[in-house]
Amino acid sequence: MPVAAAQRPTGWRLLKAALQTRKSSTMLAFGFSSGLPYALLIGTLNAWLGEAKINLATIGVLSWIGLSYSFKFLWSPLVDRLKLPVLERIGRRKSWILMCQGIMILGFAGLAATNPATNIGTFAIFAVITALASATQDVAVDAWRIDVADEQTPVELLSSVYQFGYRIASIVGGALALVLAARMSWSLVYLLMGGLVGVVALIAFRAPDTPRPDVGMLHKELAEPGALEPRARGIALGIVGVSWAWAIFTIGHFMVSMLTTAPGEKQPSVADFTKHYAPWIIFATVIVPLIVASVSNYLRDRKRYVLTETDPTHTSGRTAMNHLYVALVAPLSELAGRLGWGVLIVIGLILTYTLCYNIWSSFAFPFYLDFLHYSKDEVAFASKVFGIFMTMIGIALGGYLFARLGRLPTVLIGAILPVFGNFVYADLAEGGLRLDAVAGTIGLTQLFGLFGFDERMVRLLLAISYENISTGIAGAAFVAYLSGIVSKRFTAVQYALLSSLTFLIGSLGRGIAGEAVDIYGYATVFRWTAAAGAFAILFVVLEWFRVAAEGRRAQAAVAPSVDRASGRASSSATDAR
Repeated sequence: MPVAAAQRPTGWRLLKAALQTRKSSTMLAFGFSSGLPYALLIGTLNAWLGEAKINLATIGVLSWIGLSYSFKFLWSPLVDRLKLPVLERIGRRKSWILMCQGIMILGFAGLAATNPATNIGTFAIFAVITALASATQDVAVDAWRIDVADEQTPVELLSSVYQFGYRIASIVGGALALVLAARMSWSLVYLLMGGLVGVVALIAFRAPDTPRPDVGMLHKELAEPGALEPRARGIALGIVGVSWAWAIFTIGHFMVSMLTTAPGEKQPSVADFTKHYAPWIIFATVIVPLIVASVSNYLRDRKRYVLTETDPTHTSGRTAMNHLYVALVAPLSELAGRLGWGVLIVIGLILTYTLCYNIWSSFAFPFYLDFLHYSKDEVAFASKVFGIFMTMIGIALGGYLFARLGRLPTVLIGAILPVFGNFVYADLAEGGLRLDAVAGTIGLTQLFGLFGFDERMVRLLLAISYENISTGIAGAAFVAYLSGIVSKRFTAVQYALLSSLTFLIGSLGRGIAGEAVDIYGYATVFRWTAAAGAFAILFVVLEWFRVAAEGRRAQAAVAPSVDRASGRASSSATDAR
């Protein structure tokens, strides 16, 4: 008789469960170690740069280090297969985790030792190195979580514990870091945060690990009859690899030229770069892989360049190629084969869905601190404490709407609401007259006044409430949509690839948004980014039509077979009479 699955604990029960076993308590520490550098590099670092009077165009370009987290699946095969000299004896996954944590500690120390106002180029190098180490640590931690899961500590529990640790780190790296920065130098704050990573490294050193699997068993399907020949896979992988390499080099080269411009010299134009190169970067990282995936499907369907018998070859080179093929080509091949031309709508939705709020997210702290002149303590509470609770409410509402209304209606709501959030922030940038009117009408001014908040603080809390609730709904809807669109056969790699694309246009757009803020001001840019949300709404509507048409075709295909079955049943009944 099957045993019912235990209900997953939440809140403090989850924390208690995490501390009861060695694996789950280690997972809590790993979640903290993953969340801390992300909070410090993608959000809090911009508060430091804003205080140092770095122009917003430069802050926008430096925010491209966030692409490390989007592109991490590219080097995940290396993390999975490469044995690190000396460190390998510590453990298969632990060796990579500890190496990355060591690099992060040195990176934070490098940031602490560098003045961004006078040496932004060196500062950026340390930020990029730390982001790459953090993203690589995430790959190893994700693999560790799957590897060590067992009946006592199932992967669902470990995943929940990971998120718990990650959110604790978001508060520490966001709210606590801002509070500390109001009382000490930013350099000392980042040294302290590096020390926290060092504490986690001590825990990681004692973590359990798993042995390496048999290399010969890797990606068995690629060696079966009907799969593309290794040479054809190699050509497909080479085309995609060159496209990705060109895109990454182009972005990196511009970042270097932007951040190493000598004082007094004119910086390269982010707007010009975005205009001339961003479309080609998207073409290289999205369209080229889609074309290669479609051609691969065409060849396989027509039995051209496919294996006619099992390929017994097992080498380290073949294994590495298989890893990269499964990471870069196979997920899109499956998606294109399953959806046909509809894959263009799905990719368009993925690229644009978070666009209207991802573009300006890197400028949140400079906006609050330097433009609106809130204190670090006020921003820490409003954005990283109060704001996190509002995000959790949004996520809960997203789950409720998903259950009540269904997938695509909720996804559409999630596309529409953040657009209005940008108009809310445009009003905040212009003095918040409409926000004050709304707060007074619904009684929030009086309510928050009981807790000692003045009208100016109420204005900020109201704007953050709407923004975080709406993006929480959007995030929950989007994750559910992505989870539903991926194939169970390629769940992990397909989800990793598709989710990475969500940050691509937003990250590229941050550079031009920063330059635009310097020229036109925050309010104008907020309205422009709101207009960008119209693309997401359009693609959601197109996806709704696509899914509806697919459902009608499925019903039409089933109807004749049902009619034939009914006819046979009637005939049998007549014969019986």
